[in-house]
Amino acid sequence: MKVTIVTISYNQAVFLEKTILSVLSQDYTNIEYIVVDPGSTDGSRELIAKYRKKIDQIIFEPDNGPADGLNKGFHAATGDIFGYLNSDDILLPNAVSQIVQAFHKASKVSVISGHGMMIDANGYALKRVYSHRFNLKTYAYGACVLVQPASFFGRDQFFQVGGFNSLNHVSWDGELWVDLALKGAKFSRIHSCLAGFRVHRNSITGSGKFEAEIQKQHARICQKTGIDPRSNLRRKVIWALHRLSDPKTTAARMFDGLRNRHLMESFPPDGTLAA
Repeated sequence: MKVTIVTISYNQAVFLEKTILSVLSQDYTNIEYIVVDPGSTDGSRELIAKYRKKIDQIIFEPDNGPADGLNKGFHAATGDIFGYLNSDDILLPNAVSQIVQAFHKASKVSVISGHGMMIDANGYALKRVYSHRFNLKTYAYGACVLVQPASFFGRDQFFQVGGFNSLNHVSWDGELWVDLALKGAKFSRIHSCLAGFRVHRNSITGSGKFEAEIQKQHARICQKTGIDPRSNLRRKVIWALHRLSDPKTTAARMFDGLRNRHLMESFPPDGTLAA
């Protein structure tokens, strides 16, 4: 199986090289790597050019936001399995080979997610983050999360739903999961830590600047699914039932709460994180 990984880059040169190297250092050899940059001015394009011989395709052209840039990248892709990596995140060693093995074992599955490690601006581990057992209703109620850089999906299914919604500038990955689920896609997980998800003051997750837009997009996605998440009581019940239905992940999260204070000492920064 060929795996295509697309990195969308825009003015994050301080993190970008770690992202690129985390893909180029994977032990799985049949990887097609595509980097999309609509017009960085901070040295990112020069950094990308430095690795031109090892990157399969570089797309330097304007786009209408991250989702549109990803669509450009994947429309140029030739892989069987797709994944994408923001220019401040990293893949952990052996991540791609584990995903390919999982797809081989589950031929009817369209989306496979692993777990991840939240890392800070310096690349040090903050805490583990877990992909949940995906369910459309629990997703609408905010009780279900897939770790985006640790999630991969089939080529055919991606194009079947028309790719990412290019108008969604904050939660395009979540809308893709919904669109795939509505088309009958099957989701699965592997209990391995596959990616580093970086949180810093300029990231969407870390900044809090886009909270209103996130809520707006989530409400629109809920409308698409026909689910009304506004009942606080129903939300609490859904959350509780979801935790009970996924005891392995729930137990792991509880255990991590006890050991998180040791993570900074247990994991070195960036691409040398242990899977």
